[in-house]
Amino acid sequence: MKPNAATQPEQTPADSAGSKRKAAIEIAVAYLLILAVIWSPRPAQRYLWIAAVVGIVVILWRSFDGWKAMGFSTANLGRSLWIVAVALGLAAAAILVALRIHTLLLPAGAIGFVEGYLAYAVWTGVQQFLLQGFFLLRLLRVTPKGWVAALAAAVLFAAAHLPNPVLTPITLVWGFVACMLFLRYRNVYPLMMAHAILGITVAITVPGPVDHNMRVGLGYLTYNRWAHRHHLHRPVAPELRIDPGPTPGSAQP
Repeated sequence: MKPNAATQPEQTPADSAGSKRKAAIEIAVAYLLILAVIWSPRPAQRYLWIAAVVGIVVILWRSFDGWKAMGFSTANLGRSLWIVAVALGLAAAAILVALRIHTLLLPAGAIGFVEGYLAYAVWTGVQQFLLQGFFLLRLLRVTPKGWVAALAAAVLFAAAHLPNPVLTPITLVWGFVACMLFLRYRNVYPLMMAHAILGITVAITVPGPVDHNMRVGLGYLTYNRWAHRHHLHRPVAPELRIDPGPTPGSAQP
């Protein structure tokens, strides 16, 4: 998919070697902070979580692209809502398959579903913002080719989900597709909604022992299937769970 010329980032004299170097440093610092959280146990994880949030906020404050550039706009919103419709269609198909093979796991009632996945839906929005509004925009300063920047962002996104064998390939594909769609429409809202739909679908259709309750990093490696066999549905914000502690439901950045 080729981005519209109108949606391409403007090239200015600031797009120099110094600007590229600054963008590369910002990417490296933010990504290393995220990896540090993912691969750290408690209590270090708590402090690194705070450090990661503060670090990314400082970078955004010092190098702010503007809300519209980051996709927080009504422009092209109506034209891009088909993305949400496709996500709903894929979710419906996955649920039907899960029903047939008896792997569908749902919280009890609508209230239970909201309580179980509201925090996760918010977290998917944060991920989508970081993927496009932070990493992709900075990668576009490093390389002028949109598809190269999109692929690089997708690889970073997928690598942050290692060593989960389910989430890693899914996030690689979704990361690239989402970045290309962002370059086409420059609107992050439908991508946030689609991400939430697809993420929750994975959570309720893939058995916990298969994807370790959507854990990543150290949490995936230390997952104990027997310690979680009594859970009838996923913990709150499943993918946020990376710490190997006994009680599900804590969050990571």
